[in-house]
Amino acid sequence: MPSTSFVGSLSSPKVDVYVDTGNPLLNHTVDAFLKIGTVAAAKTVAEETYHVVRRGSVSKHNLEDALKKMCKEGAYWGAVAGVYVGMEYGIERVRGTRDWKNAMIGGALTGALVSAVSSSKGDKIITDAITGGAIATAAEFINYLT
Repeated sequence: MPSTSFVGSLSSPKVDVYVDTGNPLLNHTVDAFLKIGTVAAAKTVAEETYHVVRRGSVSKHNLEDALKKMCKEGAYWGAVAGVYVGMEYGIERVRGTRDWKNAMIGGALTGALVSAVSSSKGDKIITDAITGGAIATAAEFINYLT
């Protein structure tokens, strides 16, 4: 029985923008802000494009709203990523070692901080800290496997 196969590899283009502030902590934080903020803005573009296609029309008001959402989402997720990366880097410097525990502590502190800033109280802050630590730790382990 004849069979066919595909041999090759797929890769996405890699674009790196590096901003040198003269401080490694700020360099990491700005890098995370830019990368994750861009991802959040791109996600919003995709969602808004879907809504425009679904509606079948676009207006100036729709475009303005989409731009506002892009900026808001990009700034929010970029700030969260910047805080997380800054926390993780700071913890790495304080502990003097680079391991998964830095991700766990950085994620927990970021989860608690973001939760507290968004007017959460008590148990919600603790739950968000646990969630942040768990997600960051899982991401670190997944990154280690790849």
